[in-house]
Amino acid sequence: MEKFSYVNATSLEQVTTLLDDSRWGEVMLIAGGTDLLGELKEYIETPKTLVNLKTLPGMDGIKVDDAAGLTIGALTTITDIAKHPAIRHHYAVLAEAAGSIATPQIRNVGTLGGNLCQRPRCWYYRDEATSCLKKGGDICFAVDGLSKYHAILGGDPVYIVHPSDLAPALIALGASVKIVGPEGEKTMSLEDFFTLPAANPFRENVLQPNEIVVEVQVPPAKPNTKSFYLKAREKGAPDFALASVAAVFEMNEKTCVSASIVLGGVAPAPWRSKEAEATLTGKMIDDTVSKQAGADAVKDAQPLNDNAYKVTLTQNLVSRAAMMATS
Repeated sequence: MEKFSYVNATSLEQVTTLLDDSRWGEVMLIAGGTDLLGELKEYIETPKTLVNLKTLPGMDGIKVDDAAGLTIGALTTITDIAKHPAIRHHYAVLAEAAGSIATPQIRNVGTLGGNLCQRPRCWYYRDEATSCLKKGGDICFAVDGLSKYHAILGGDPVYIVHPSDLAPALIALGASVKIVGPEGEKTMSLEDFFTLPAANPFRENVLQPNEIVVEVQVPPAKPNTKSFYLKAREKGAPDFALASVAAVFEMNEKTCVSASIVLGGVAPAPWRSKEAEATLTGKMIDDTVSKQAGADAVKDAQPLNDNAYKVTLTQNLVSRAAMMATS
């Protein structure tokens, strides 16, 4: 990797002054480093300065309030999220998503903010010698190349998939994200935080070069809510999702009062399926309704040469999650 200077951050104000106002890559942030260090070794990123966020006070921790809901600091580890008793009880989809990530060693150092802001794992993007569209080249090589792990929804013109497991779960829970920049702080829906390649082929979220994620806020869980995170991966060992579904249901016995269905592993951003939600909402869930919800979730899919299997896989995951809500 290239040489760089290293700064231990002492305050958010210091961090925002260190970050560049207009360009990515000169100064970069590091917390757990489970993604960034790989990019440095592969020369995908060559920053001149790394700013260590782990020295910032007060940016980790989990707070649960009956009225305000759940607040999670950006430096909170994935392990802490997966094991927190209140999250496991009231926000099961989030605990299950966190527990599915990588290995215990990675979960012990990886952070919430890092998981949300990690870069894609596309093998063309990660190849130092390949100048793909994502890195300023002319084409997305997945279109005519090897596309087994690429997007079936929302991909044009870049067919990466977003690798986060926490993002679909948090979006399904209606989470918001707090961002700090030179002009102060702002809060926005986490669903709006992510962006598709059609809007910006080079980035996966709306952060500016001088902004930083500081916390995520989740509203209180509604009564009679059930939630699940289902993740299909290629091997039994820890791996990224081939497809996943984060599902949150408000139930009245076997009738779905409301549903939130967010897909992972199939699009460049966490993909909310309003079609599947509409199919389920107000219906008594049975085998027919659940299968229709699965079909509706992927009705707009446009698979590439090697990933049509993701259509059936995703359809079945959505159907299974719906049936689980009835038990």
